[in-house]
Amino acid sequence: MSLLRAKIQDAFNEPGCEKNRGKDAKARKEGCSKPLTPGAAAGGCAFDGAKIVLQPITDVAHLIHAPLACEGNSWDNRGAASSGPTLWRTSFTTDLTELDVVMGQGERKLFKAIREIKEAYGPPAIFVYPTCVTALIGDDIEAVCKRAAEKFGLAVVPVNAPGFVGSKNLGNKLAGEALLEHVIGTVEPDDAGPYDINILGEFNLSGEFWLVKPLLDRLGIRVRACIPGDARYFDIACAHRARAAMIVCSTALINLARKMEQRWGIPFFEGSFYGITDTSEALRQISQLLVKKGADPEILGRTEALIAEEEAIAWKKLAAYRPRLEGKRVLLNTGGVKSWSVVHALMEIGIEIVGTSIKKSTVEDKERIKQILKDDNYMFEQMAARELYAMLSEHKADILLSGGRTQFVALKAKTPWLDINQERQHPYAGYDGMVELVRQIDLAIHNPIWCQVREPAPWDCQPAVREELPRVKNETATLHVVQEFAGTTAGDFGEC
Repeated sequence: MSLLRAKIQDAFNEPGCEKNRGKDAKARKEGCSKPLTPGAAAGGCAFDGAKIVLQPITDVAHLIHAPLACEGNSWDNRGAASSGPTLWRTSFTTDLTELDVVMGQGERKLFKAIREIKEAYGPPAIFVYPTCVTALIGDDIEAVCKRAAEKFGLAVVPVNAPGFVGSKNLGNKLAGEALLEHVIGTVEPDDAGPYDINILGEFNLSGEFWLVKPLLDRLGIRVRACIPGDARYFDIACAHRARAAMIVCSTALINLARKMEQRWGIPFFEGSFYGITDTSEALRQISQLLVKKGADPEILGRTEALIAEEEAIAWKKLAAYRPRLEGKRVLLNTGGVKSWSVVHALMEIGIEIVGTSIKKSTVEDKERIKQILKDDNYMFEQMAARELYAMLSEHKADILLSGGRTQFVALKAKTPWLDINQERQHPYAGYDGMVELVRQIDLAIHNPIWCQVREPAPWDCQPAVREELPRVKNETATLHVVQEFAGTTAGDFGEC
């Protein structure tokens, strides 16, 4: 536990974080995370955060050393996609029982589980996650993993991020520390080149990174490792030989980016693949970093030519949507990198932003929002469901973009809603992704169902109907009344 406490304090003392640098020494030791609410850890604990960062590594077996219920906390709750291996979608757990805990059989059972996975699946690595139960009873997973790695001849990586140590964001950072300590730099590639890059904090939700990777391929830029989206273990193990890196979500893996720059001299920048302008700027910065690290400067010209070609195609496709969406008002209830990147993307085609959440956004994210919107009043840390409903029901926004947790608020307010968080079904990154985002917004706003549900019900418009229904005495008469008015619409009764 002392090693874990040291890692946590190191994560709280992240010099790459602007917010952290602004604190005094005492405040810095207290960390960035608010205390968890008892009973509300699901979806927000450190274990959950670690699984979010590491489970998209697709050819690795992810073993949860805990009672069975702990595995249900995170498994398969995000839309990350794989272009090959499916092992990451298989659930592995040691399934500890009360008897195992009382009799001290946890470590023995963990070793046995590692052996069974090795024999049945033969993965290049096994990641082992303790949870609150196994951390509290003191199972030494690091010792078990070390012994198993020696015995079975494969990488067995302890991910020491039990849920009670803090928030999901802390778990993200502890997962990055596990990669630094046990994975990155353990394999030397024989094909390192001057155009190799890493992409950090990209989760390939709905396969959206596959819309960006072909652009890099056309420039001759190889993604040495995308961490964690559609990743392979050996690609991550060789990630220390990349020449440059782009970080997509700094709140999750800023510590990983900074320490890789510190250890292996890999410069990085924070960018976004959401929106036409931001995608173009990201491609430019990647090329510029590679040139600074020794790549041929001719790549800068090829990058500009590619950007000009792709932007022209995208703007031509978006021109059809501008007359239908210009002036439409959007409310974003999301956070992190999407709090500014999606805002910028939508404003490019004339959509008005009436508010954006800055929850989980860094200081840099907030500064970008201020520069884009020119008004702090459009930013909110957190909006209660009651306030969100009031805003939507008063028609202050034409559509809500958010995650699944607030979709029912929008539906109750009879307002279009579009999912832009991890459960979404459509990719929105890159030039083609921007066109798809705008298409989905257009489909949602102009869906004819909204005109229908906003119309008053027939029985709210005709007083005679309200007086007649209470006098119905039996089921036969009730059926007669229902059949009589079933085919009517508000138009049949005239105006209310």
